[in-house]
Amino acid sequence: MQLPEDQFRAGHIPADLYRQIPHGTDLRKVVIVQEAPRSYKGPIVLTLVVIAGSIAVLLVIAFVVQVIAGAAIAVLSASGGLSYTINRSKKRELSRAGTRRRSRTPHKTTTRSRPIKSKSHKRR
Repeated sequence: MQLPEDQFRAGHIPADLYRQIPHGTDLRKVVIVQEAPRSYKGPIVLTLVVIAGSIAVLLVIAFVVQVIAGAAIAVLSASGGLSYTINRSKKRELSRAGTRRRSRTPHKTTTRSRPIKSKSHKRR
């Protein structure tokens, strides 16, 4: 019998526990209760709740700071102390298919010669 559980099942009482039993006790009626193994479910759930709560607090703080900054810019721009502009004039060209044009890959130069047109010649 190597394990303490085997000793308990066989009815053997370890020496350290035997000394703690009061004198005159019937050993056939002695019940030894083992402590249950530690459960890690509680600390893990607590850690996850703390992490989720801290993330929620940081998101609320970021939202409040954004609202305060927007209100401050609105007040300062209305009072003439600050001007803030957003430039949205850039428009993207769309091809006929409705997608953005992609840059073309450079073509290899050919060896044939092309006639050079004068700058004064215009197409109509």
